[in-house]
Amino acid sequence: MNQNMKFLLVGLAIAIVISVAAPFLASPAPDGLESSAENVIEESKFAVLEESEPAIQSPMPDYSIEGMGKSGEILAITIGSIAMLLIAYGIGKAAKA
Repeated sequence: MNQNMKFLLVGLAIAIVISVAAPFLASPAPDGLESSAENVIEESKFAVLEESEPAIQSPMPDYSIEGMGKSGEILAITIGSIAMLLIAYGIGKAAKA
């Protein structure tokens, strides 16, 4: 097994560990981007933005799969992490060619 494949597998293992731990460690408070937006955008405009429909619907909104509880959160984060690693790997392979 070459070094790149070992690196990819270690990255995948770390991503899965973080995916399993994240739902239990995440803060219920708004994230940094949302709290920053609250400080910068007028409250009335922010409320309109929060209530508006997104341009594209997320396949797994709020990092969860509806109706599955914590296991849905773990699964959604794991799927997203693996997808991003595979996309990055594919881009790297394409750039190398």
